[in-house]
Amino acid sequence: MNARTEPAPAGPDAIARPPLVRELLLVAGLFLVYKLGRQLATGQTGEAFHNASRVWDFERAVRLPGEGAVQSLLLHGEGLVQLANTYYAAVHFPVTAAFLIWLYLRRPAHYVWARRILAAVTAAALVLHLLFPLAPPRMLAATGLVDTARVYGPSVYGSPATDSLSNQFAAMPSLHFGWALMVAVGLIVATRSRWRWLWLLHPLLTLLVIVGTANHYWLDAIVATALLGLALAVIPLSLRSPHRTVTTAGRAQGRLVPAQAQVRAEVRAEEQALAGAGR
Repeated sequence: MNARTEPAPAGPDAIARPPLVRELLLVAGLFLVYKLGRQLATGQTGEAFHNASRVWDFERAVRLPGEGAVQSLLLHGEGLVQLANTYYAAVHFPVTAAFLIWLYLRRPAHYVWARRILAAVTAAALVLHLLFPLAPPRMLAATGLVDTARVYGPSVYGSPATDSLSNQFAAMPSLHFGWALMVAVGLIVATRSRWRWLWLLHPLLTLLVIVGTANHYWLDAIVATALLGLALAVIPLSLRSPHRTVTTAGRAQGRLVPAQAQVRAEVRAEEQALAGAGR
């Protein structure tokens, strides 16, 4: 059988799975840049608190709901607030990693798209962290909010003066929320179950947790959503792989040749038969 070159049909397997070692290096490099970028933003305490006051006043001016309303719900029970602190500390990275691993194994085309989106959102967030250092509401006395992680535990942060592992003045935008929203969007796009919209509960729960634990303002999540929306607009999902052979594309779909190729072959056979009969 002669393999001819045809555009491959669109589908979840139309793009080959990227090399694993390269992807591990890319993801590790992205994580290192993320940590380094947050370290570069340290030493801006005064500006971070000034910006925090401006954000808090702006939210009140535009009549956003108070973050305290969410925190008051958590403070009804010590077990509930500890669960929220645990969710904040333990879910962010593992869920995002599991999302990427599943896409890599089961939806390679969606994996490439999702990795690009996450990289773009993270890079844009790091720029904002450097340009607009922001103290979280748990540090701002004017909010009247409780640092739930410090009071009830568990906490992922030490004292801002001695914490050398993280930049606590990088509240805007919230990558906790931005990544959670991308996980939900990615899974909704990559799956076909009628229950797939329930993945939106993950960013919703994340939003309530980051606000209720006083780690983020509402505006942090709004800016993260805007960055994600921009990335989704600039980096659209494309499942079509350019010019694979008919034979290869057909095998990916579980048959030797696509239906169109079969029809064309039959038409050519009939034309040759008619031409032979006319000689």
